Amino acid sequence: MIDALASLSTEATESLNPALLFGLVILGGTVGARLFQKLHIPQVVGCIVVGILFGDVLNWITPQYIEKLRPFTMFALGIIGFMIGGELRGDVFRKHGRQFFIILFSQGFAAFLLVAVGTSVLGWFVTGDLRIAIAVGIVLGAIASATAPAATVNVLWEYKTRGPLTAAVLAIVALDDALALLLYRGAVTGAQALMGTGHGSALTSTLLLFGEIVGSILLGALLGLLLFYLLRFVKAEDKILGFAIALLLLVVGISMTHNIDPILPAMTFGITIANLAPRRSKGIFQLVQRFSPPVYTAFFVLAGAHMEFGKLGGWMVVMIVVYTLCRACGKVAGSWLGARYSGAPAAVRKYLGICLLPQAGVAIGLAILAGQQFNAELGRAVIMVVMTATFLMEIVGPMLVKAGVKRSGEVGMNVTEEDLIKTYAVKDVMDDKPVTIAQALPLPQILEVFSTTDYLYYPVVDARRRLSGMISIAGIREMFANQDVAGWLLACDVSEAIRDKTTRDEPLEEVMEHMRRYDLEHLPVVASAQSDELVGVLDYRKAHRKISAEVLHRRRAADEAAVTAD
Repeated sequence: MIDALASLSTEATESLNPALLFGLVILGGTVGARLFQKLHIPQVVGCIVVGILFGDVLNWITPQYIEKLRPFTMFALGIIGFMIGGELRGDVFRKHGRQFFIILFSQGFAAFLLVAVGTSVLGWFVTGDLRIAIAVGIVLGAIASATAPAATVNVLWEYKTRGPLTAAVLAIVALDDALALLLYRGAVTGAQALMGTGHGSALTSTLLLFGEIVGSILLGALLGLLLFYLLRFVKAEDKILGFAIALLLLVVGISMTHNIDPILPAMTFGITIANLAPRRSKGIFQLVQRFSPPVYTAFFVLAGAHMEFGKLGGWMVVMIVVYTLCRACGKVAGSWLGARYSGAPAAVRKYLGICLLPQAGVAIGLAILAGQQFNAELGRAVIMVVMTATFLMEIVGPMLVKAGVKRSGEVGMNVTEEDLIKTYAVKDVMDDKPVTIAQALPLPQILEVFSTTDYLYYPVVDARRRLSGMISIAGIREMFANQDVAGWLLACDVSEAIRDKTTRDEPLEEVMEHMRRYDLEHLPVVASAQSDELVGVLDYRKAHRKISAEVLHRRRAADEAAVTAD
């Protein structure tokens, strides 16, 4: 039944133009992300599951279609690298640089060694050839050291994290690809020597590798300098976004021309502009982040569509299990050892390892390259092992990242005022003990209330605390126009009609937008839509001040935790 449905789906899909199919990819990914978010599962998992459904199950997204969209995939990786680079400011590395590099090498080499040993032993048992087994093992070990920045960083952004663990994760995933490339080139050279297939010297391979890394850094830095120069003459947000995306596309395009992974040059591009223009660059990164959600959605759907479960053999499943377990143990144990040796905070020691388990584009790319070093059967096995383990970790990994940052207390510590407003209700920021005026209060006593309090808005209530009107500083001035009757006036005589009101459970975002639109500085809050009992007052400016204070408090707490070890 499924095969018949997949066959019909393939025929129908072949008649779709790429734009229509790409629209379905974004729509399906967005729906999947929303559904999984409702289940309190990171939205990236929903996108990957939709990709598996569209690819391996329904065969809507074929390998040929994925290859056509390779430039888009590289662009998405470029955006991810650029955004990571924006987090790597000089002050962060001045404070934690030694710590980050110790952990980087500790977790990278631990994963490499454990996977290399574990898969070599299994490979020897399967092939009976020790040299081939070691060659495959060290290549798989090098690939295992890579960490996927995309899924990991997406979870950090989704949950607005900030603190020592977040800073360590961002630094490690940013630098991990460079370490993986170094290990991979060394492993390939060793594998070729073991199998007798090497055509170049180790020195030549090493020089090529360093040339690739230096070239990537120079490319990103030069285009970062160009954007910094352009910012002197461009102020409009739409033009700034246009220049940033155009230069990022140049980074990606030049990288693709020379078969270089775009993450490193794009990351250098982001680092350069973030450190040369620290204030202006914040606006640039915010603009790119607003532009990027559909790009991320499509990227993860296409990543899921790579999976082909039907091609897995029996011994491959065992190899996948060994590879996954050894890699996980290496990442967790290596991170813990490196964090402990470098004196990292407790949150980093406990939870960094589980935040480094996702793998994606870089690992798959290296696996495809590695597959060319062996015969057809072994090459396909290497690719399938890495791809299957990668997508298993792409599904499980984001949930582990969420668990790590949640247990470390860093979720919601990097929110903006807009983020808090979206999550608050009126009751969270209203004044629940406002100064009120009884409707039978004479004018002299009203003036006494004014002189002893600093409010600008006073609700008028009856004996049962039901709202009947309001008096403001501006409105009371009119009372003194007629001195003859002023002494006889009561609050009910001089109060103004209520222009509008709200309830305490109303979403704050909607209420504040209503106040802004109709120029309302204050809004009385009643118990319910059916009751006029006053329970508070929402002051527009005071609400903003409370929210700003909460944002600063959370960020200060996160930054203080970053320099305080347990």
